Amino acid sequence: MKEKEYFVQREVLDEIRLDEVAQKGTWSVKPTLGERVKESLRCSGPRLKHILLSWIPVLGWLPRYSFRENAIGDLISGCSVGIMHLPQGMAYALLASLRPVFGLYTSLYPVLVYFIFGTSRHISIGTFAVISIMIGSVTERLAPDSNFIVNGTNGTEIVNLDERDAYRVQIACSLTVLAGIFQILLGVVRFGFVVTYLSEPLVRGYTTGSACHVCVSQLKYLFGVAPSRFTGPLSLIYTLVDLCKLLPQTKLPELVVSLVALSVLIVVKEVNACYRQKLPLPIPIELIVIIAATIITHFCGLTDKYYIDVVGEIPSGLKAPRAPDATLFSKVLGDAFAVAIVGYAINISLGKTFALKHGYKVDSNQELVALGLSNTVGGFFQCYSVTSSLSRSLVQESTGGKTQVAGLISSIIVLITVLKIGSLFEDLPKAVLSTIVFVNLKGMFKQFMDVPSLWKTNKVDLLVWLVTFTSTILLNLDLGLAVSIGFSMLTVIFRTQLPHYSILGNVPGTDLYLDTEKYKEAKEIPGIKIFRSSTTIYYTNAEMYLEVLQEKVCMCFCVCRLVVPLIMRCNPCPLSTSEINKRKVSEETNGQRQGNGVAANGLSKGRVNWAYQPDTTISESDSDTGCHGDDSITQVSHHSDEEKGKASGSGTHSIILDISTTSFVDSVTVKTLKNVCVCAEVINLIIRQPIRD
Repeated sequence: MKEKEYFVQREVLDEIRLDEVAQKGTWSVKPTLGERVKESLRCSGPRLKHILLSWIPVLGWLPRYSFRENAIGDLISGCSVGIMHLPQGMAYALLASLRPVFGLYTSLYPVLVYFIFGTSRHISIGTFAVISIMIGSVTERLAPDSNFIVNGTNGTEIVNLDERDAYRVQIACSLTVLAGIFQILLGVVRFGFVVTYLSEPLVRGYTTGSACHVCVSQLKYLFGVAPSRFTGPLSLIYTLVDLCKLLPQTKLPELVVSLVALSVLIVVKEVNACYRQKLPLPIPIELIVIIAATIITHFCGLTDKYYIDVVGEIPSGLKAPRAPDATLFSKVLGDAFAVAIVGYAINISLGKTFALKHGYKVDSNQELVALGLSNTVGGFFQCYSVTSSLSRSLVQESTGGKTQVAGLISSIIVLITVLKIGSLFEDLPKAVLSTIVFVNLKGMFKQFMDVPSLWKTNKVDLLVWLVTFTSTILLNLDLGLAVSIGFSMLTVIFRTQLPHYSILGNVPGTDLYLDTEKYKEAKEIPGIKIFRSSTTIYYTNAEMYLEVLQEKVCMCFCVCRLVVPLIMRCNPCPLSTSEINKRKVSEETNGQRQGNGVAANGLSKGRVNWAYQPDTTISESDSDTGCHGDDSITQVSHHSDEEKGKASGSGTHSIILDISTTSFVDSVTVKTLKNVCVCAEVINLIIRQPIRD
């Protein structure tokens, strides 16, 4: 059979020659460190304006605010969101184990701060169930009821509620300020990308698990019982078991109030969802239920007759700012960082969703600073940590909100309530606030539908979701988050350590090359093997790359590992180092004679890329052992004769390594690719000139 000739119409370039031909530049388009420092210290009018607009965004968009286009929409949406702030603020304060008035404070001050520093036009900052339950777990852990027991009048032990609640407020404020400091520092050093390590399945699994914690924590108000307080891993399970034991002690009046309020809320919210296109504004059923429950409880005397647990005193007016207790920082350090990360993850995910929908940009680093300032300033005014709420943000967007002015209007409504109306809600049953929390968890419980969806699309993401949910349920919120992040990182590592390897074939009539094992119509090109890895080749998977390449392409790397050291140290072998060097010189001479690197008379006489030499470290380490005699050479020779028949029978004359997925190369990868090229050349020589016995 006539041998084929291959013609290369260009000069064969090594890396040094390529740099010369392409005129690789030694300059750098990026400014040096000294130039950047000098630029940062330079002061000018335009630069000062740029800094102010970047750090205080309200100075950029408020002077250009269009009253004709935005005022009506912002007014309507601000009033709607403000009405939602009132019941949700009081209800979520119970999750944080604080009095309801502190939920109203949290719906006021941070919203004003975000109006100045925030970049998202549609999210509603304030109380949120997940953050509230994270705060509550800390306040109850550091200030349990058992620490505030005093002797009663009849020799009984009672809890000093005033002292307990005051200390819990200090804990919540200290944690909030510390979380805000973390967020500000991360934003200043442009560390907003850190949230990318919290994947969407992880965040959704975590919020779903947190919703279960919220649900269990509110059952005591629905049934009117007082379960024991548990901390640490499995605390949710222990609390649920204790609640089941206390069910015979259920207060029927509170259960009736809860069921009635829950039924009304569910029905009207479903009506809002079904007719949201026809209704100009959603029915504010939460506020209506709160007003109705308060009026009925007050005028019917339900507190005195049936001992229904109510909100209690709500002081009117605002309190002076107070510095947090810095001695508590060391006790809440880990919790503050977890709150900072989770709060920012929820905030930026919602912000980017609305920004993408409405065609504007949200600065992730500025959002981190804005949220941090909201928490830090709020912590001085007895607020606890905030983030954006999905339900309020959807209402703000759907009712016509266009800018952050809607948040300003909502805070004004909360301010009026705190100053004048708050004291009217003192007879509001806590069971009603619990039902509001339950109803607003609907969106989080809907995330259980992620399980069948992820099962169909990506089972690794499903595993992340399930592990996150399970660890959050069993290990509590702080440990659950740490385990979830660690497991998510491990999935990334395992994906790179255990990639998918394939042989590519051409789909007839196209330029597409697909996996021949997955696609029947993908056919290999005769004599050519195209080997592909699905991920980057680096030190953790380099050895597996070689093994799978041997299996897929049938290259005799096992022979190569024995032959290459023998070539380096055994002169009797015809494939010695000197012969390889002679072949190198001979082929370079032939290439120069034929011009432009045109190969002559077959594959073995073509130009060879001699940049890929055997590792000198291998030859040096093996040279000390010396040649092990003729027996070892004979054994390799017989083995090579067998492999010669296999290789020649397969008809493969070329191997293409598709490394388009390799984003970086380390030293182990370089050595691996060198070994592949050397072994391929050695096998090529073995087939044509086997080693002598």
